[in-house]
Amino acid sequence: MTDRSTVTIQPVHKRPQWRAFHDFPRRVYAGDPAWVPPLKKTLQSRWHRQRPWRQHAEVAAWLAMRGKTVVGTISAQLDERSVDPARGKVGYFGQFETLNEAGIAQALVDAACTWLKQRGCQWVSGPFDLNINEMCGLLVEGFETPPMIMMPHHPRYYARLLTQTGLSEEMALWAYRIPPNFSPPKTMARLQARDGQRISLRPIDRSRYRDELELLRTLFNDAWQDNWGFVPFSASEFLALGRELRPLLNPDYAAIAFVDEAPAGFIIALPNLNEITQGFNGRLWPANAVKLIYALATHQFTSARVPLMGVAQRFQRGPLGALVAFSMIDAIRHPLHAHGVKTVEMSWILETNQGMNRLIESIGGERYKTYQIYGKSLG
Repeated sequence: MTDRSTVTIQPVHKRPQWRAFHDFPRRVYAGDPAWVPPLKKTLQSRWHRQRPWRQHAEVAAWLAMRGKTVVGTISAQLDERSVDPARGKVGYFGQFETLNEAGIAQALVDAACTWLKQRGCQWVSGPFDLNINEMCGLLVEGFETPPMIMMPHHPRYYARLLTQTGLSEEMALWAYRIPPNFSPPKTMARLQARDGQRISLRPIDRSRYRDELELLRTLFNDAWQDNWGFVPFSASEFLALGRELRPLLNPDYAAIAFVDEAPAGFIIALPNLNEITQGFNGRLWPANAVKLIYALATHQFTSARVPLMGVAQRFQRGPLGALVAFSMIDAIRHPLHAHGVKTVEMSWILETNQGMNRLIESIGGERYKTYQIYGKSLG
């Protein structure tokens, strides 16, 4: 325990403060072989004022200081669309990084909660960096291996510090890993024989990319609308995401499913760039950009992640929906395996999503990482 009176909280406004905010994690993760330093370009774009998400969201960030030394960071986010029928107006915290001291953690969480409460929030939830459609959760199991692309990594002591601030476990997010050369389960073979003729799949058409993105957004918002914590993608948000992912998107690693010619679901897998960028020390230009482009062009990665997947609601609660999900996974696993991918991560999956968890486990998926969302009332 440390005396929180030795810690001061400083709002982040000026460029030197932002530099300190983004640089502090290097102190926390020094010596952690599983940490992947984020690209500075990614950090800058995440906080850019022109991001579509900022059109309906307000954010703030703080440094915890001991004298002139940074000892922690945190952010708070308020999305005007985030209202939960049971919990009321929900605010978020994220960017939680700290030395292993309870006093620092308490001061940081208090700063974020106070800011959110002043803006009418009744509940705080996190960590979200910066919202539920980006990096989510605190790593609580699976510290030994580096995170996949667009997934976080944390020290073991963060969970203890957060619970000591009064936050409680709210929802677990699971990450599975599976080899793409799995053997299909017999149940899926039977469903395929019975209903397979109703399902068709095609890759994303890059020549109609904007139209394809709108179809995927519609499917995603429909598929996820009843899930815990759901906040829909706006058209401008999903378009920005699509532009960001386009250089990484191999049409062979994506599939759109149709049932009786009606859109029924989609899946996208991305090469795990963390394999390549872990040694970049956060720097992309100029030489590392060439290395990255070459690695993508020549498939120099052995792992991939499925960050986006959904099955339309009308098919979710029956065997046909399970077959749609399996058919999409089956469609992308063969090209991934052919390009040398040995491990595919399916993440993140809500602990309450029993249907998807059972399906992944039935094809040999191993749950190897758990991320926890914490929350508490601000009343």
